[in-house]
This record gives sequence, structure tokens and C-alpha cells, in this order.
Amino acid sequence: MLVTRFAPSPTGRLHLGHAYSALTAWRAARDAGGRFLLRIEDIDPTRCRPEYEAGILEDLAWLGLDWDGPVRRQSDHLDDYATAIEHMRARGLLYRCFRTRKEVAAVIGDAPHGPVEAVRPGPHVADEEARLLASDRPFAWRLSLDRAREALGEEAWAALSFSETGQGPNGETGRLAARPETAGDVIVARKDAGVAYHLAVTHDDALQGVTQVIRGEDLFEATHIQRLIQALMGWPAPTYRHHRLLSGPDGRRYAKRDRSVTLAELRGDGVTPEQVRTRIGL
Repeated sequence: MLVTRFAPSPTGRLHLGHAYSALTAWRAARDAGGRFLLRIEDIDPTRCRPEYEAGILEDLAWLGLDWDGPVRRQSDHLDDYATAIEHMRARGLLYRCFRTRKEVAAVIGDAPHGPVEAVRPGPHVADEEARLLASDRPFAWRLSLDRAREALGEEAWAALSFSETGQGPNGETGRLAARPETAGDVIVARKDAGVAYHLAVTHDDALQGVTQVIRGEDLFEATHIQRLIQALMGWPAPTYRHHRLLSGPDGRRYAKRDRSVTLAELRGDGVTPEQVRTRIGL
């Protein structure tokens, strides 16, 4: 059975790009007689707001979307993510990183490697780590690509791949080699939320039985590191379908940070759901 999902973060109101992604995933599930899930990815306590979550539910209902089962809110399941993080830590896959963004940038600038492996600051030396722990300085847990490669073994690392049924930003489609090194040593747990995006999303896709991830092509590169996490944790790998991104009249893609026109604003101007679907080509 095909199982898709729409997983917005409640950091603002939905815009036309969100409508396109949600409708695309919803239609794929309904056309296949499958299931469509709604997940609220609200692990960022500094930006997520209850009123934005309420707005998401309102906007999706207005568009005529329904979903199967209860809404999963990631903030309700932090203990589940903590268990997964501890499992990775116990296997030696993670290291503490006490560096600020500025300090990480400095380490990257001094490193001999190129941009392909840009964000790999590496663990602190033992004495320094002990001193930082004793000072109660906050830290993040990073996934070590070196340790991950050792854990998988060279053969499994070389065979790591995913199925792309849509089209990546460079025209990629079909069975593609995963290149987790392009992401570097990603953060899997933060001091403020307890978990970071890559681990939370792969955990939930596995737990909820998602068989196809349908999302924008801006997340295509994230698939490489997420495929590695799935392999390390023994989680099933869904197929992926990355769709085109919608742009406004000015040619810029719709984004919250650019204050793109929202569905709520369109609704207030008298635009109908049918007109929205026509406008975005659905």
C-alpha cells in the first residue's frame, strides 16, 4: 500500500508552494487507494507556534484535504528520538560538538578538504572535551561520517542508494547512489530541541510506514544523509519523489522567509480552493 505524508513545520502560514506539495502527496495516495498522513514537525521551540499549527489544519481543510489517522506532532515524542540518539551514541556513531556556528565556520575554513565535505569539524580532543563538559557548556551531537562508514563497511557504504521516482534538480531519476559525504557530519541532536531534523524525519517515516516521500526538490540533497541514517538504524527506505518548486510572479520561489502570499490571505481575498488548484497546475 502506498503511504505518503505532508510534514510542515508550524513556523508560519502555508503558501502556494505548500499547497502544491500537500495536494501532490494527497492525490498520489488517494489515486493509489493508499494512505495520506499529516505530521507536524514542531521540534524547534523558538520558531514553532500553536497558532501556526491551527492555521495549517485550517488551510488544509479549506483545500479539501483529509488525512488518515491522528496528526503526529513531533514535540510529543521527544523521548522516542532520545532513545534513537542514545542507540547511535552507544555504537560510537556520534560525537559532542561544543563549537558555535562561528567556530565551526573557522574550523571549516582551516580544513584541507573541499566543499564536498565542508561541515566536518570533528570531535574535540579528550582533554578539551572534558574541560568543556565540566564547564557545562552546551553541545550538539553530530553524526561522524567516519564512524558511520566503519559501521556499515566499505561494501555497504559503496552500495548505499535510493529510488527517485520524480526528478532531482539536475535531472536525476531512477536508482541513485547516495552521497552522504555531501552533507558532512550533520547534527542529530540540539541542546534546545533534543533532536534535529534529519533524525526526526527518518525516525517518523519508518515508524509511520511511509512508503513514498513526496516533497520539493529543495530537499533532494537531504535524501543522501537520510538514506545513511536509515541504513545505520535498520529502518526501511521509502522511495522518493522530489517535485518542482513553485515561483511567484517575480520569479522567486515561494518561501516563508520571503513572506510569500499565504493561503489565508488568498482566502480572505475571495480566492476559492478550485482557483488555487488551477493556479498551481493541479
